[in-house]
Amino acid sequence: MAWPPFVAAGAALGAWAYGTYEPNSPLFGPAIGRGSRGGRIAYLTFDDGPNTGATEPILETLAAHQVPAAFFMVGEHVRRFPAVARRVADQGHAVGNHTLRHRKLHFSGPGRVREELEGAHEIIASVTGRAPRVFRAPHGYRNPFVTVTTQRLGYTVFGWTFGVWDSDARVSADEIRRRVRRKLRPGAIVLLHDGDGYDPEGDRRRTAAALPGIIADAREAGYVFRSLTELMP
Repeated sequence: MAWPPFVAAGAALGAWAYGTYEPNSPLFGPAIGRGSRGGRIAYLTFDDGPNTGATEPILETLAAHQVPAAFFMVGEHVRRFPAVARRVADQGHAVGNHTLRHRKLHFSGPGRVREELEGAHEIIASVTGRAPRVFRAPHGYRNPFVTVTTQRLGYTVFGWTFGVWDSDARVSADEIRRRVRRKLRPGAIVLLHDGDGYDPEGDRRRTAAALPGIIADAREAGYVFRSLTELMP
């Protein structure tokens, strides 16, 4: 039986919305949103940096506890704070592309998508000496043009298992820590923020302050943090 036109149109619109707004949707190409559930392993990721107020103390905490992480960087922020970006790379953390200007890509055409991804790629590679191999779309929003460009650049696309809204100025460091502790599950890719995608001077010090407790809680629960790159195909 053929579906009525309005039902078919609604189903198509629903599928498109799922592919656009769900960060782990496979509709516009594969996106990794979680690791194996087979062991107490988790992955820390930070978006929207670099940022002098948060990235540097985060790096100090990661180094002190010997924890790897992935940093999805905004190209213009890398241009503004090159020394911080280089420090991320020099400490061996995964360096990812998070677009040139943190533009939402779901309604962007092929030219704008290329500009955002290729522009960030060139800046990050030039500043850090390491070409990014992983990509995360701002807010997780994608469309088919994003898929074409990420494939041409050889990227693995990542979503996330959960975020904790640490970018909300009303959320304390203690609350950020509590939310991560409550949501942590085997294989989780944890979304945190070391910067503000729209304001290079944005305050993310609460996330930096929460990080030592996040690591302590996870280890007390038997978790080990691994590099996101181990999930790459």
